Amino acid sequence: GVRRVKQLGVDHALMGGPPIPWEESQIRSIMERLKSGGLTLGNMMIAGFPNAIYGRPGRDEEIEKVRRSIRAAGRAGLPVVEYNFYAHRLVEGYYAESGRGGAGLTAFDYDRVKDLPPLSAEGAHSLEEIWSNISYFLRAVVPVADESGVRLALHPNDPPVPLSRGSGQIMASLEGWKRLIEIVPSKSNGITFDCGVTRELGEDPVEVCRYFGTRDRINHVHFRNVRVRAPREKYTEVFLDEGEVDMFAVMKELVRQKYPRLVYPEHPRGLDADREHPGFKSAYPGGGSYVGFAYNVGYTRAVLQAALAP
Repeated sequence: GVRRVKQLGVDHALMGGPPIPWEESQIRSIMERLKSGGLTLGNMMIAGFPNAIYGRPGRDEEIEKVRRSIRAAGRAGLPVVEYNFYAHRLVEGYYAESGRGGAGLTAFDYDRVKDLPPLSAEGAHSLEEIWSNISYFLRAVVPVADESGVRLALHPNDPPVPLSRGSGQIMASLEGWKRLIEIVPSKSNGITFDCGVTRELGEDPVEVCRYFGTRDRINHVHFRNVRVRAPREKYTEVFLDEGEVDMFAVMKELVRQKYPRLVYPEHPRGLDADREHPGFKSAYPGGGSYVGFAYNVGYTRAVLQAALAP
């Protein structure tokens, strides 16, 4: 996998992290393996703290594991730790659509899933309950991130629907994103700026990029495109070159800001070159794999080169 990615001209990598608590030796081992193939680890996703999200007994123990993991990341030289704070991710609303030449697209329709009941393992949680829980979490972990030289990047709720199996979604509106970075005033308390989710909300990705970028709170970027039928509720994830987001304008804004961290061209579309491969699987209906990712990387690199041109 490392060799195939390097062949595309990629120099940095991201990945999901091991179970918490992370150890410095674990992270260094991962970094060395990537480095041997010419890649630098720039971001790792941390997970495994449901009690912190739900405000249940045991959350302090989980938060301490996160704090320990952040310290390990800092000692190893990992600059960014990404995370989610979902009560429930409403992936049940995704379905496949057919795009150009039969390519796979990923669509979402809230009407299909808005009445789904809470899951017993998760429960239902009000918006303010989740806000209280993430405030508690951030006040415990951001000071450690500051001390460790690590930036935290919270990914927005995606799908960004108002209610997800009965629970509120704090990162499903631009107002929520803005509120998040005010909880703890630190550059370590930042977001993953996802220009696709931004458009799903009905917002202008360039303006939103400018808002958070000028405050130095964009700690990671997801680069993808969508067509929206109803903000937050009905949309289709499409190829980078055919949606409503002006990808070149977003990249130019990142260049103007001198944004120095990773841009991840995620959610590859489903292509026959992938789907015909034995063992093919995708994370999403209508999604793709390596060939689709290669297309995304090539497009994104071209857009970056154009944005950097004098």
